[in-house]
Formats: sequence, C-alpha cells, structure tokens
Amino acid sequence: MSVAFYHDEDQKRIIEDTRAEQEARRKRDIATEIRPAVKFYRAEDYHQKYYLRQQRLLADEYKTIYPEPGMFTDSTATARVNGYLGGYGSPEQLQALLPRLGLSRNGQTRLMEQYEYRAN
Repeated sequence: MSVAFYHDEDQKRIIEDTRAEQEARRKRDIATEIRPAVKFYRAEDYHQKYYLRQQRLLADEYKTIYPEPGMFTDSTATARVNGYLGGYGSPEQLQALLPRLGLSRNGQTRLMEQYEYRAN
C-alpha cells in the first residue's frame, strides 16, 4: 500500500489530479491513499543519504563541507547526489548539475563513474 500525504488543500488537489491522470493513462485504479500530514518523524542521521554513505570518498567530501550531521542530511547537494547514486535522473541532468554540487574534480569523476556503473 502507498500513501501520499498533503499539508494543504492545494497539495491535496494536485495529488488527486495526478492520481486521476495516472488512472486514466493506465486504465486502472491506483490504490494510493491520500491523507493529511499529521506528524513527521525524522529518521536518525545514520539512516539518511544511504547511497551516498556507501561511497566513502564522496561522503567524506561532503562531511568536510557539512561537518554537522544535520547539515549533511539537510543539504540539497547531498540529496541530489544520493538520488543519482540510487539510479534516479538522467546522465544529461547529472552532467549539467555536476559543477554546482560542490565536489572536487576527483569527486565529480567518482560520482560519474558510480552513476554510470549503476546505470549499466
């Protein structure tokens, strides 16, 4: 079962519209429940950025930039890198974003190698 949570009526409408569009496209019902967000429980820091933490060189670079655990886990750059390492995004998107991720040349090369490895 999947659930989509919303914080306000605009988000609820967007979720409902998206679900309806996908149901029409797929010609079947989608069982995703739509519920109001009540309380959010943040996972412990060691559960954050799983794919990035598997790449010690990259994780160490970011831990130098973001020495506090909360800074590391809340960084947009680390979130994006974690997503690419998890297999999300296109190579063109990553290539365009690469110079803005704060990584050294060595880190950029390593990220591209790991992204390409996971893609194949």
